[in-house]
Amino acid sequence: MENFQFYSPTEFIFGKSSESECGKYVKKYGGTKVLVHYGTGSAVRSGLIERVKASLEAENISCVLLGGVQPNPRDTKVYEGIELCRREQVDFILSVGGGSCIDSAKAIAAGVMYDGDFWELYSGKAVVEKALPLGTVLTIAAAGSEGSGASVITKENGMLKRDTSSDLLRPRFSILDPELTETLSPYQTACGATDIMAHVFERYFTNTTEVEITDRLCEAVLLTMIKETPRVIADPHNYQARANIMWAGTVAHNDIVGVGRSQDWNSHAIEHELSGLYDCAHGAGLAVIMPAWMEYVYKHNVMRFAQTAVRIWGCEMNFENPEETALKGIRRFRKFLSEIGMPINFEQLGAREEDIPELVRKFGLGDGRTGGFVSLSSEDISNIYKIAAKAEV
Repeated sequence: MENFQFYSPTEFIFGKSSESECGKYVKKYGGTKVLVHYGTGSAVRSGLIERVKASLEAENISCVLLGGVQPNPRDTKVYEGIELCRREQVDFILSVGGGSCIDSAKAIAAGVMYDGDFWELYSGKAVVEKALPLGTVLTIAAAGSEGSGASVITKENGMLKRDTSSDLLRPRFSILDPELTETLSPYQTACGATDIMAHVFERYFTNTTEVEITDRLCEAVLLTMIKETPRVIADPHNYQARANIMWAGTVAHNDIVGVGRSQDWNSHAIEHELSGLYDCAHGAGLAVIMPAWMEYVYKHNVMRFAQTAVRIWGCEMNFENPEETALKGIRRFRKFLSEIGMPINFEQLGAREEDIPELVRKFGLGDGRTGGFVSLSSEDISNIYKIAAKAEV
């Protein structure tokens, strides 16, 4: 295990009707005028925004509203939010929604305090040094952004999807009411579950040895998702399954399962070009890419993939041919994704194999390489897309 520092300052308020307390927590963390940032309408139609406003009013906290956040949140909405916050002298941001809303809120929080173009914080030209405080009311279990310092934004000009990360972007508090996720469609639920599992796998595939404790934590989250996802798709109102999935999403991405070990993140980077070009759901793109990445790199450490097959997918270990066990585990992962309604190839996703050169170009690696569990070249990335394009269960 490697040396590490673990910092997770977010206060989590979990349970039924906990959103009614958001005003109290905004006040606790110093908010006096709040930007309430939300999506494209469901938070309004369900009455959630009105409940949030009532909670803020009960604490004598004024607010301004900014809705319209799309999946794969856009830079244009961030610019709008930055201008609104500055004009209204907002001192706290409250995201009401899923990962896209939270990521957009984080970008606004950083952009308000940055003298230049906020996109410089996402294109690697600058780092976040100041940000407005923010909180979240989570409505989708998926991205884990409610407990992390990470944010992903899409630039509409060129549809470039880029990320940034800073502890300054970690929410001061996050309210998690599993009942708020009961209106999600089976497809949205499955996309979220896939994202959660991918966050764990990005950490599980490591070159660091002697990491039994975090291996076992990763496995616990993955086994939870394998059990609970089919249950909640079969019965969207299964509160206990929703609750387990919602907390799994937070644990999967606040890095408690990833400390002390190298991590990968190539699957996420490769997928970002798919959702950037086709505007598909991030979880759906990951369902196509992650098993393809596994097939391409498993020989780098066959025994780790065999361990995955045995501990997570219940395969019997073939000690004479561990490669067979490793591949069986990858097949079972892809089959699970298909069974919960996820696409497993380009055709099902709505992507085109002829666009692979453009996807690789947008990745921007050129003649370089990207690190992680296995260092990849542009040719490697192209080959992974080709596997993903034609995958079958």
